[in-house]
Amino acid sequence: MSGRERIDAAIRTANGRGGPALVGFMTAGYPSRERFREHLQSIAASADVIEIGVPFTDPMADGVTIQRASRAALAHGVSLRWILSELSALRLGVPVILMSYLNPLLAVGLESLCRTAAAADVAGFIVPDLPVDESDELRAALEPHGIALIQMVTPVTSAARLQRLCDTSQGFVYAVTMTGTTGRSVAVPQAVLEYLDRVRAHARIPVCAGFGIRSREQVARLADHVDGVIVGSALVEVLERNADPAAWLASLRPAVR
Repeated sequence: MSGRERIDAAIRTANGRGGPALVGFMTAGYPSRERFREHLQSIAASADVIEIGVPFTDPMADGVTIQRASRAALAHGVSLRWILSELSALRLGVPVILMSYLNPLLAVGLESLCRTAAAADVAGFIVPDLPVDESDELRAALEPHGIALIQMVTPVTSAARLQRLCDTSQGFVYAVTMTGTTGRSVAVPQAVLEYLDRVRAHARIPVCAGFGIRSREQVARLADHVDGVIVGSALVEVLERNADPAAWLASLRPAVR
């Protein structure tokens, strides 16, 4: 089964259990490079998909929590090559996605990157600063390995562009719940639910909502409108507090089970 098929299957399996899938995000090597594998295994115990942030000096789509985590991880010497090396020694039992800005990918080289990512069992990539119009080269490099290139849509995406992004996305469509950066809590007003319903109507693959999701109540409100939810800044803060990420993620599920 290809990476993109594994992502799709993991989300649909979670839906079959009665609720949206949980995609748990962590910044690689934060808050501890030495505990990276431990943290991944703990998140894998409760999440259906894991998204790993590759530290970058200018994470323009991220809010202060992930910016802070990214700076600290870079100071600890975390790099994309190190992440791939660590992942190659693990098999987590859930699909792993790398969220990276374009420059770290280009620094490795796309062909080498895709070979190494496939060997490390990476199922997909999210590249926030790579427009779909400029993604052909990366898509072509990923294709022979079956690795997904996941597209992001927002509440201000035009109808025509929304259709194109849904048609080209693989694994799932990442539906950003707000304009701006990650980390702010989202009240999930009716307008957001209507937007998510529009995305779902255009998509032939699962739709996952992300940005600002940090409570069971939010997950419950979103449950009938998406196939999965992406929990990022709030989970990074759980790791910062040295709390149990598996238990915290599990606490998001009861309202939708």
